[in-house]
Amino acid sequence: MKTWKVILADDEALIRSGIRSSIPWEQLQMDVVGEAEDGEEALELALHLKADLMLVDLNMPIMDGLTLIGELREKLPKCRVIIVTGHEEFSYAQKAIRLGVDDYVLKPIRVNQLTHVITEAKNQLDQQSMQQMHFELANRQIAKNLLLLRERFCLEWIDGELNSDQIHEQLKFLQLPSNAPRLLGVIRWPEVSRGQHFLRENDRQLFLFAIENIIGEYMIHLPHVRFRDRGGLIIVLTWDIIAEETLAQMEQSISKYLKISTMLNFTNVAGGLSGVPAAYLEARQSVYQEIQLSPLVRRAKLFVQEHYAEPELTLEEVAESLQVSPVYFGRVFKQEVGVSLGQYLTQMRMKRAIQLLVSTELNILEIAERVGYHSQHYFSTSFRKAMGISPLQYRRGGLLDDVEAD
Repeated sequence: MKTWKVILADDEALIRSGIRSSIPWEQLQMDVVGEAEDGEEALELALHLKADLMLVDLNMPIMDGLTLIGELREKLPKCRVIIVTGHEEFSYAQKAIRLGVDDYVLKPIRVNQLTHVITEAKNQLDQQSMQQMHFELANRQIAKNLLLLRERFCLEWIDGELNSDQIHEQLKFLQLPSNAPRLLGVIRWPEVSRGQHFLRENDRQLFLFAIENIIGEYMIHLPHVRFRDRGGLIIVLTWDIIAEETLAQMEQSISKYLKISTMLNFTNVAGGLSGVPAAYLEARQSVYQEIQLSPLVRRAKLFVQEHYAEPELTLEEVAESLQVSPVYFGRVFKQEVGVSLGQYLTQMRMKRAIQLLVSTELNILEIAERVGYHSQHYFSTSFRKAMGISPLQYRRGGLLDDVEAD
């Protein structure tokens, strides 16, 4: 058990000596580490030695007891205080009590009474120490299990089991950003597509862990959380925008280093904190649809994700990169994806434009150029056709009566 440090502050040496010699300090697991004859010296000693308990006389030179107690409460708030005072200073003792002292003893001091008061203070210190120990133990356990606690919370979140207040409370407790995430991603490894469903469970888990590590390397500087849903899909919530180029690089790195194919889909989270379940359902549905695509179309989509910012990108260029006929490629792409390559390219550009509008201060021309448009006017026309409002109106929150010079 800890030995508590005590300081005696009284301008009468005889009083200090009497207190030191008459109290069973060792039995109480206490040690008188210092004495002071004025309040200023007492304060200096208390701060230097980090005193746990002080016996303070109210009537001291230089700095009186009340001032000392006020300073202690501000600079060493955990230090407990017992005041020692005469009958004529009893009104001051009442003021000291209002400053939060533990107790007071009147002079002339009775040893039994002072021992009792000090024992009570010691018990309070023991209780305070035990409580602090339990808090620290709990904090260590929470830190140790933080990833597991985050996973449990996120599972409830994506399943729509939490209200807004519960989400706010958990985000704070789990040391996550308090605002809604920007993107939700779902990553699927369709093992059955290559016969890898015959892998042992340990090997399957190693592959999933390796996929998570590769994703984590690309997101190391972004506020995010990764976990697996109840079906084994890898889920990512990020509070920042991820460039389409980065998403393509994730997929390429997984393929390059692990020699497996994965399906990634990142969806914007709309509707604040309560919009996470809907974004999860949308992204999950997309990756399950992706498995139905042929290798040719998946390669085409990846090529578009990497080159959408090139204004001259055409169906013919994509087909040439895949070494297939443009006519054949165009027909297969539309059959499997449901839209033409040109429409898919526009969707990709609009998606990236929205990310830039909400996450950067780039002007409309700069955004247009970054998503593959030579002309700001053509970009704004395309954006209005796709979204129903102009880019600037979208940035301002969809205020349709805004005036914009596109």
